[in-house]
Amino acid sequence: MSKIYVNPLPVRIWHWANAFLFIVLIATGVQIRYLDLFSLMSFRTAVVVHNWVAFALIANFFLWLLFYLFSDKNKAYQPELNIVKLFNESFRQAMYYGYGIFRGEPNPHRVDPYYKFNPLQRMLYQILMLFLLPLQFFTGLLMWDVKRFSSVIDMVGGLRVVDTMHVLIFIFFVFYICFHPYLATLGHTPTAHIKAMITGYEDVHEEGAEAVPMPAVPQSA
Repeated sequence: MSKIYVNPLPVRIWHWANAFLFIVLIATGVQIRYLDLFSLMSFRTAVVVHNWVAFALIANFFLWLLFYLFSDKNKAYQPELNIVKLFNESFRQAMYYGYGIFRGEPNPHRVDPYYKFNPLQRMLYQILMLFLLPLQFFTGLLMWDVKRFSSVIDMVGGLRVVDTMHVLIFIFFVFYICFHPYLATLGHTPTAHIKAMITGYEDVHEEGAEAVPMPAVPQSA
C-alpha cells in the first residue's frame, strides 16, 4: 500500500469551509422559508446571517475557481470529451457502486493526483460547481436586492420564477449534503476518504506490489 498526495492544503481548507458555510445556509434558509415551523432564531437574524454567509460562500467559490484555473490539478475536473470512453467508464463505475462493491470487487477507478475523481464524480462536480452553484448565487443575488435587480428579475420571468429556482436548487443541495457522508465512506475503508481530506494523502492498494514510502508534501499544489 502506498500513499499519494491528492488533496492540497488549499483544497482541504476550501472543502471544510464550504461544508460549514453550506450547513449555516441550510439552517438559516429553512428558518426563513418555514418561519412558522422552526424557531432557531428570529427572521431578521436569519436573513442577515444568510446573506453574509452567502457572500462568504461566493468568495470561497472564487478561491476554489482561481486555484484550479492556475493549477495543474485542474485536470481532476476536466470533462471526458470521448463519449464512448465516458460511457464505458461511467457504466463500469456505476456497476461497481451498484453491485461490485458489495462483492468486494476492486474499484475500477485508480486514484491519481491529477484524476482523483472517477467519471461519475467528475460529472457530478461539473454539474454542481460549474452550473448549479453559480445559478444558486445568481438567484440569491437577485432576491438579495429585488428593487435593484428588478429589471433582471422581470427578464427571467419574475420573482416567483427566481424564488422557485432558488428553492429547488436549495432542496437538491440539502439532499446532497445528507448523501455526501455516505459517499465519503466508499473508500477501501469507511474513513479512507475522510482521512484524505484531513491529511491530504490517499491510501492506494497495489496488488502484487510492496508499499512504497510516503512522498514528501510537494511545495506547490
